[in-house]
Amino acid sequence: MRITPRAYEIKKVVDILEDPTFDSPEQMAKALIREVGDMIQMRDLFVIVHTWADGTKGLNMGPFGAVAEAETFAKKANIGGTGRIVPLTSSGIILANVEGKQSWPGYCWHPECGHSPVNHAIDGASRGKCHIATCKCDRFVKDDPSLKAKKKTTRKAGGAKGVNEL
Repeated sequence: MRITPRAYEIKKVVDILEDPTFDSPEQMAKALIREVGDMIQMRDLFVIVHTWADGTKGLNMGPFGAVAEAETFAKKANIGGTGRIVPLTSSGIILANVEGKQSWPGYCWHPECGHSPVNHAIDGASRGKCHIATCKCDRFVKDDPSLKAKKKTTRKAGGAKGVNEL
């Protein structure tokens, strides 16, 4: 399976690699494997569902990271019969929609939420309160608040002193 790393995924791996709190390389390796597994679980993948020429069930192959990857594999494998590429909805995405996925791109950044945008009420042009009954989120927070650039303050008209007023 080919995986194209995304910027936020690279950042999470780098954070683990630079974390000085690991007592051993084994602990770091376990953390990396868990993190990468979690990342893969948050992706929708594809499989080839195969049927032999006589109509009997064939081989199911995958997962693949994209339809093009599955098609390329099918051409190279050339095992006969017919096949269909079927998307697999990620179990990680389904669970994240219910349980929340803290600090994951596209999910709510409210400190008590982490649910998907579809779990939030539409409030004008944005998203409001979370529909999950146990969630205390009052509005959808689209981006990581810690990364927001501080707004530049502008001086009010007449607030700056001219050269003659010193």
